Amino acid sequence: MLTSPISSFFCPTRIHLGIGAHTQLASVLQGYDCQRLFIALDRALQGGDFYQRIEAILAEQNIATAVFTDIEADPSDTTVERAFAVCRAHNATAILAVGGGSTMDVAKAVGILATNGGRIHDYEGIEKFSKPPLPLIAIPTTAGTGSEVSGSCVISDTTRHLKMSIRHAALNPAAVAILDPLALVTMPGHVAAHSGLDAFVHAFEAYISRQSNLVSDALSLQAVELIAANIRPFVADRSNLEAGLNMLVGSALAGIVFGQTGLGNVHCMARFVGAFYHLSHGLSNALCLPHVAAFNLPAVPQKYARVARAMGYHVDSLPTLEAARQAVTGIRELCDDLGIPARLRDAGVSDERFDEMATLCTQANYNRWNPRHTTTAEFLELFRKAY
Repeated sequence: MLTSPISSFFCPTRIHLGIGAHTQLASVLQGYDCQRLFIALDRALQGGDFYQRIEAILAEQNIATAVFTDIEADPSDTTVERAFAVCRAHNATAILAVGGGSTMDVAKAVGILATNGGRIHDYEGIEKFSKPPLPLIAIPTTAGTGSEVSGSCVISDTTRHLKMSIRHAALNPAAVAILDPLALVTMPGHVAAHSGLDAFVHAFEAYISRQSNLVSDALSLQAVELIAANIRPFVADRSNLEAGLNMLVGSALAGIVFGQTGLGNVHCMARFVGAFYHLSHGLSNALCLPHVAAFNLPAVPQKYARVARAMGYHVDSLPTLEAARQAVTGIRELCDDLGIPARLRDAGVSDERFDEMATLCTQANYNRWNPRHTTTAEFLELFRKAY
């Protein structure tokens, strides 16, 4: 009799979704009896129409707020410390994050420190804190990271010059996520493309992960389908609210899943491309994606064939390997249509640190999740192919 390992699946976040879903914020805050709120806000949204709507809701509820906007891409430990100081001085009992992945990651880190104390460095790794953070309500303004529902946040260590991953599948996701495409309409096109491909990679790598299961597979494939069908029209027109909502939901589904399945070589390589060459996380993923997709195909061709089908390609009459190759072709075409540079060098990456990066990739041990075991020499070859 065939046996398989026992696995589990859960999502601790309550999700409100739809055009105008931000109006649910009032009832959400009432449920937490919140009178003092710390807000982590993407500075670009301040004064804009969407955030003015949020402010009106908070004013109507007579909630005292402290707003922190000094949040950079790839937020640092010092940013977290400054944000936490504001939150603590305000005696906030809940946190609202309005922004992209960086904003939500800072909000998560502040919530952890508010109840667990210490420095954020103390919680690097998996399940290194035990007290639930302050309740977090997240309103994503990019469709990409899935941070609102994922169990991780990433903070840059300014002393060691690396990114710390703080992971807790049960305690780190937001308590409530509000998915409203009205929050996306002012996002620049290149940000929409890069963040959208980040979401696609989350879904794709979660689906082919060694740790995937029947539940995660269903959600991952739905995420692939939603993102592949909507990313082009969404990037072309962010006021396309139907496409925007579908992108938000696809991103959230992928975010729910990847924290439980782990990710693969795309994220492993992109981690060091972004850190060493100061490229955005989404762009770093997009640059590595086609090459890693081709490399991993032999390990799980049946799953690649299903990815091709989810991306809208008619592959049912094709042999499995031909159908699987259509997924790789589709990924290349998607990146090209969204204006992703064909090569790392076209994005300003040099090859002088590839040996070091390949070694770091091996040490990071994404072989726990990536479907094809990858040696240091193979990582080096992947970097060279991408270059």
